[in-house]
Amino acid sequence: MSLRFTFLGTSGAIPTTDRNPSSIFCRRSGEAFLFDVGEGTQRQMMRFSTGFDVDAVFLTHVHGDHVLGLPGLIQTWGFNGREDPLLIYTPRGTRRNVIDLIHATADSPEYPIQIEEVDPGTTIREREEYEIKTIETDHHVSAVGYALVEADRKGRFDRERAEEIGVPPGPKFSQLHEGNQVELEDGTVVDPDQVVGPPRPGRKVVYSGDTRPMESIKSAAADADLLIHDATFADEKLDRARQTGHSTAREAARLAREAGVKQLALTHVSPRYAGNTGVLLSEARDATDGAVFLADDGKTVEVPYPEER
Repeated sequence: MSLRFTFLGTSGAIPTTDRNPSSIFCRRSGEAFLFDVGEGTQRQMMRFSTGFDVDAVFLTHVHGDHVLGLPGLIQTWGFNGREDPLLIYTPRGTRRNVIDLIHATADSPEYPIQIEEVDPGTTIREREEYEIKTIETDHHVSAVGYALVEADRKGRFDRERAEEIGVPPGPKFSQLHEGNQVELEDGTVVDPDQVVGPPRPGRKVVYSGDTRPMESIKSAAADADLLIHDATFADEKLDRARQTGHSTAREAARLAREAGVKQLALTHVSPRYAGNTGVLLSEARDATDGAVFLADDGKTVEVPYPEER
């Protein structure tokens, strides 16, 4: 099952000629999500061919560079005849801001929109195969991060072993793989653990939003397959990062290393580095020996299944 993230906007507070403000598109099987909706998000969706079939929007906070694309996108969905409801998650205390933003023009959406305020440290979307949780962050305003965590998958079915002990190919294979005992013609009872391996882990992806490095993020990102983390500044602006509730690339990489993250994506790049983003990547690589890349607009990452954690 595919799990794919497309970076629609990777700039800091204001756009540059190469980078839109913050937005990330996620497609998991038949569902699609947006994490933050910076100005121009809908055009980026067209440009990078993500599709518009978004089920839910997850806002990390309501600073303009993370939400100003929402009114236009909602209007476009209306023009395109959307009928499906839209669910928007937003941090505690910001629902009124989102409502005002949606109704900033005279037009009102003709399809249902539900806005849910969320607190850090809670499961806000729970499905059989995955859940999405909120994470405590530190951005000097009401803000959260998000973690998409898949459930464990079934263990591998050992067909060769099943045939060795006399299980005939067919429905009994499926019954065993589903965790049910089967009885053979001679009365022998076969248990699933005789032919099915241990559960295999699902995938985990964490998005920090704008934040200082936090123990809560490190804990949520433990052994994550992908961590998308604020890397607004280089080392020389560490004081500025602390003052504004952001992280340096080195801090993001250090957190990723301590959490055992498999791959780190640096995003929310300050426009001051428009001509020299290499310094961010260099400083991040100094702080970790793990996989790390600087996210660019349009970059798509396929998250593979881990074999083990």
